[in-house]
Amino acid sequence: MVFTDDTELSLAALAALVNSGADGEQLPDVDALDAFVQRWSWTGSRRRGATELAAVQALRPRLRRFWTSDRDAVVVLVNELLAEFRALPQLVRHDRWDYHLHATSDTAPLADRMAVEAAMALVDVVRADELGRLRICGNDDCTNVLVDLSRNRSKRYCDLTCTNRAAVRAYRSRSAGA
Repeated sequence: MVFTDDTELSLAALAALVNSGADGEQLPDVDALDAFVQRWSWTGSRRRGATELAAVQALRPRLRRFWTSDRDAVVVLVNELLAEFRALPQLVRHDRWDYHLHATSDTAPLADRMAVEAAMALVDVVRADELGRLRICGNDDCTNVLVDLSRNRSKRYCDLTCTNRAAVRAYRSRSAGA
């Protein structure tokens, strides 16, 4: 394990959120957002409307900057998010999770909770000097982001589809040269 379980989950959810708008809209409606929230185990109150959906969609480009910025710029972004949403870290225990950090109330808007959760996860990444684990997919025709949580820092592709495409491309290249 590179980070604590809750940080790893937050980083994976953050990448999924950023990618949900990278290659076509994957959160086109409230039902899709509901499924996303359930898949990534987001807790707290929901407003379940167009305003909530728009706020989450609007957050994605801002969070994508974590993958395209240097360490100092990431720190500025983290601090901006924590201040803007008035983060107040506190230990909580719920569901299957033992004590872990939350930094917003359960009644804060979903997009605010997502932004603060992302910032809190990036605090751990910056403090561990592990920003190199945040990458853009190595497939030339993919702009998705990924979080490499492997021990040897070898993850290059966002998913199995991109991994397979790269393998096929490499095979065809080798075959053409033979």
